Amino acid sequence: MASTSKLSRQLNRIALSWPYDAFRPNLQLKTFLSSLSTHPNLTADAVEAARALSNNEVQKQYPLPVKLLKPASMPQHYNRLVEAFEKSAQGIGRPWWKVFFGVW
Repeated sequence: MASTSKLSRQLNRIALSWPYDAFRPNLQLKTFLSSLSTHPNLTADAVEAARALSNNEVQKQYPLPVKLLKPASMPQHYNRLVEAFEKSAQGIGRPWWKVFFGVW
């Protein structure tokens, strides 16, 4: 069993590598993980779960099929969603007429 200080250092390292969330500036997972690293009852399972989240292990173990990512009724839906999310993070909004007419 690893010592608490070693677990704390590992979790702190994971927290430092976590990306910044521009959409929730007051609620960062990085801050939560770094404060969790000082908890007296920190377990190896918690550190392992944070590491698995950081490395996208679940996504690698259970990849989504193409039919789910590109549904027949609207194949570009998720691509547009990601594009809109990225543009929104940059502060670029859709013009009013695209919103009004439902044009992507």
